[in-house]
Amino acid sequence: MILATDIHYKETYAKAVCIIFDWEDAIPEKIYTTTIDEVAPYVPGEFYKRELPCILKVLAQIDLDHIEAIIVDGHVFIHDDKSYGLGGYLWEALDRKIPIIGIAKKSFINTSQVATPILRGSSEKPLFVSCIGIAKEIVLEKVKLLHGEHRMPTILKLLDVVTKTEKDTE
Repeated sequence: MILATDIHYKETYAKAVCIIFDWEDAIPEKIYTTTIDEVAPYVPGEFYKRELPCILKVLAQIDLDHIEAIIVDGHVFIHDDKSYGLGGYLWEALDRKIPIIGIAKKSFINTSQVATPILRGSSEKPLFVSCIGIAKEIVLEKVKLLHGEHRMPTILKLLDVVTKTEKDTE
């Protein structure tokens, strides 16, 4: 099983969501959510400082022992020199035990060696895939397996919808 996680920021809180699924699933096996009332402010170039605590809070609900990989909405690296993006910081926070896959809609400048554009469906706009702790070739094949005929896989579209729904009660 793999996980995908995303965060949505509202005016007074953030909602973190994590879904568990297998590569070809159209619907998740399980959905976890949490709200974070005290969210760090956005600082350009330090996005991970805002996002990472939210991701770790939702992951705390899950037994990670049998998780094959975690997909983040973003990049593992933000430069070809392998400077970490959100995915890299998550990799470190999890003691380098779980492979991290970044799937982003936009590329960064100077990431041609660490992020691979991949076309899905009939889209002419690529997704940008990066990873750590797992071979890039394996990840690219797995991303192609993700359910859906369009650029964005079905399961990641669903994650986005769940993330943007109203605040859950815990």
